[in-house]
Amino acid sequence: MSVVLTVNRRKRTVEADADKPLLWVLREDLDMPGTKFGCGAGLCGACTVLLDGQAVRSCQTPIAEAAGKQITTIEGVTALPIGKKVVDAWIKIDVPQCGYCQAGQIMSATALLTATPKPSADDILGGMNGNICRCATYVRIEQAIREAAGLETKA
Repeated sequence: MSVVLTVNRRKRTVEADADKPLLWVLREDLDMPGTKFGCGAGLCGACTVLLDGQAVRSCQTPIAEAAGKQITTIEGVTALPIGKKVVDAWIKIDVPQCGYCQAGQIMSATALLTATPKPSADDILGGMNGNICRCATYVRIEQAIREAAGLETKA
C-alpha cells in the first residue's frame, strides 16, 4: 500500500502495510534513525514523535493513523520555535548521560511546552510521565524544561 506522510514538513511516500508502526517506517523506510526503539509497547517513551503537535509513541502508531498529519521527529524538532528552545536548553544544562532516551524526552518536552508555556513542577511531571531515563537524569531534564520555558531553574 502506498502511504503519503508529511515528516518534518516534507511529503514522503512509502510502500508499506497500513498497520506498520510509524517507528519502523521512520527508521527503515525513511532512514531517520533518531527516533529510538525502546520497549516496543509504548511504555518507555524512547520512540516519541509529534503527530500534529501531540506527543505519541511511534512504536504503537500505525502509519495509516499518521497519514495526513504533520509528523515531527527529533531530526526536525529545531524547526519549531519551542523545539529549538528545548534543544538549546538540553545542551546548556548538559542533560544526557548515555543519551538513548533523549530524543523521546525532547519530543515530549516540546509538546509539553507548546501546550503549557509556563509549566508548574506538576505540569512537568505529568507532561513527561512515561518517558523513562535509565540513567536517571530527571533533575537535569526538569531543569532544561524550566530553562526552555524561561522559568527560574532549580539549583
